[in-house]
Amino acid sequence: MRLFAAVLPPEDVTLELGHEVAELKKLPGADGLRWTGRPGWHFTLAFYGEVDEELVPELSARLERTAGRTPSFALALRGGGQFGHGRALWAGADGDLRTLRLLAERAEAAARKAGVPMGEHRRYKAHLTVARSRDAVDVRPHVESLAAFGSRSWTVDELVLVRSNLPRSGVPGEQPRYEPVARWALGGAG
Repeated sequence: MRLFAAVLPPEDVTLELGHEVAELKKLPGADGLRWTGRPGWHFTLAFYGEVDEELVPELSARLERTAGRTPSFALALRGGGQFGHGRALWAGADGDLRTLRLLAERAEAAARKAGVPMGEHRRYKAHLTVARSRDAVDVRPHVESLAAFGSRSWTVDELVLVRSNLPRSGVPGEQPRYEPVARWALGGAG
């Protein structure tokens, strides 16, 4: 199954972002982007790809320990940016980014120790993808608009293992479906 570890923002924060994205969709070039729907908004901590079912129990046990060793922390959506010349447009993060980065590093290490092939390590960049494109797109107006965006702060109190179900219908614009497989309270979450 296709899995990743994530932090999921609360619903009221995704509603705030939803209002911002509605405005972004009015900007020039917006029709050249595939917009991610609210159910797909998350901070990926570690992407595992296809994980053999036999490895999932060990991965889960290690992620549970990771969550227990990591304190809860404050986070907010703030600003935005792009990867790959407009191939990904994202909202950024603000708050305790040090702990968020630590949680991401621990989620990656948990997978490696569980035997999940992880490929090369990249420094974690906190982002929540709001749109993608197969081609280079000029998203500078979108990034400029996102610069002023900020959500309320919330307490991240859980680590979530998410299953990604890719579209199979062939219908243009169909979104992947994300399904939480397991949730673990962070150490400071009680």
